[in-house]
Amino acid sequence: MTVEVIGSIGLGLLSGSLALIAFGSDSLVEMISGLMVITHMKSCRSSSDLGELTEQITKLLLVALIPIIAAGAIYSYVTGLKPESSPLGISVAIGAVVIMPILWVQKKTIGRETNCALLSIDAVESVTCFLMALALLGGLLVNYFFRISWIDYVATAIILAFVAKESIEAFRE
Repeated sequence: MTVEVIGSIGLGLLSGSLALIAFGSDSLVEMISGLMVITHMKSCRSSSDLGELTEQITKLLLVALIPIIAAGAIYSYVTGLKPESSPLGISVAIGAVVIMPILWVQKKTIGRETNCALLSIDAVESVTCFLMALALLGGLLVNYFFRISWIDYVATAIILAFVAKESIEAFRE
């Protein structure tokens, strides 16, 4: 997960790919959420205060990503930033496409076995991350093979839609 965050954000900054930066930012939120879930599970299992705090922080971080990603997209568009193709970014996206379904199944299984709602919620974030990784991978591949740089904006919009949907669902629960 750390490689995904650092790789996505770092490669996004180097190549000018807002989609990579947005994906890495959401991965950072997922990593923080995961760390908090682990902390919750290691502490007294009946402690709902830590669980509620984890849930609130995750929700706030997700909501905070929306204007950050949107502002980045507007800035990129206004300044005419054209992202370069990123073979390393493609590698990070492929890694996420392979790993996220495995994480989803494992988190879901353990969440069900331990009756840990937070882990089950975290499993849903892994599914969302998988779908975002698919959007990112598609955008990066199109830019790499066809040199259509504006596709990065499309991939960013898809990622932004997933983050917004994830945020709305988090507040509904």
